[in-house]
Amino acid sequence: MTNQVHTFQPDHSTPPGDLIQEYLDELGISARELARRCGRSGKLISEIIAGKAPVEPETALQLERVLEVSASVWMNMEAAYRLHVARASEDQSLAVSYEWAKVFPIKELAERRCLQKFSDHPNQVREILTFFGVGSVKACEEKIADLLQVDFRTSPKFDADRPALAAWLRIGEKRAASIEADSYDKDVFLRTLRDLRKLTCVPLDKALPEIERRCAAAGVVFVLEKALPKTRASGASRWLSPRKALIQQSARYLTGDHFWFTFFHECAHLLLHSRKEIFIDVHSGPGSANPQQEAEANLWAADFLVPSAAMKKFQETFSGDGAEVVEFASKCGIAPGIVVGQLQHNGALGHHALNHLKERLGWKSE
Repeated sequence: MTNQVHTFQPDHSTPPGDLIQEYLDELGISARELARRCGRSGKLISEIIAGKAPVEPETALQLERVLEVSASVWMNMEAAYRLHVARASEDQSLAVSYEWAKVFPIKELAERRCLQKFSDHPNQVREILTFFGVGSVKACEEKIADLLQVDFRTSPKFDADRPALAAWLRIGEKRAASIEADSYDKDVFLRTLRDLRKLTCVPLDKALPEIERRCAAAGVVFVLEKALPKTRASGASRWLSPRKALIQQSARYLTGDHFWFTFFHECAHLLLHSRKEIFIDVHSGPGSANPQQEAEANLWAADFLVPSAAMKKFQETFSGDGAEVVEFASKCGIAPGIVVGQLQHNGALGHHALNHLKERLGWKSE
């Protein structure tokens, strides 16, 4: 997943003035004489030889005629030298920013091949910036602010999790960029969701490819990415462009009922709420959505999975027996674990009751 810029970066660079001086020594002429032949001031040529002044295109053309060395050689040497000087200067400033960079889950990101782990501080900071697709620490902070949204980032409750959460969201963003999807169509998406609801009865490892394929055909990219350390996000939804949306999930609780509820909850945000917002759902808090938006998404997801009227009627006669859950789930055309999850949420079941009916998930080791 890494997107590294693989280029040769020597630890030193020779200014073009060094080569000019070699030619002068070989020809037995002075810098002043070279200046006269080029039609330039002696001070300028002296500063070029000393590396204090750059070789401009006009000067390079003049050197080409006087020293019979292509202007492109002088320009390339000049560019390489100035880049080297700029990189050395940048290294100093990036080294100062290492304390800022090390709060990101670098080890975990490296293990996931999202970036490389470096022992020297400047390159590690540079790697974080490359991962986020930005050119400076300030731009990275602005990128993170955009990812986490204003209301979310101003909550001090989540400050400790910001770097890891932003990195998790960025992984989803980068993965989504490589996934082809048709233009978003709300009607197609709704039809797709009705079909995907039937997959709740299928083992998730077999359902995932179909979720990804069918959602992409409706203009919604689906990404399943394990949560990073200190990240309590269950899911996130947002619009990458007017024609492409993203749903990202972490399968945080590793149960089928939670996975499916989170999936339809994120779908609800896309269907019901502003395309300008990023919705992040976290444990023990409302995430980036306001309480009304969360309530609307919860209600939509719950009713889509199990119609509220049917659930209310079932609860009126439910005795707590697992066989009743299995029969009711079969009539609804969904997995029994989803019914168990809703009964627990509604207070009709204890949180440890009938959990054997839930699908247990796991992450495959690399």
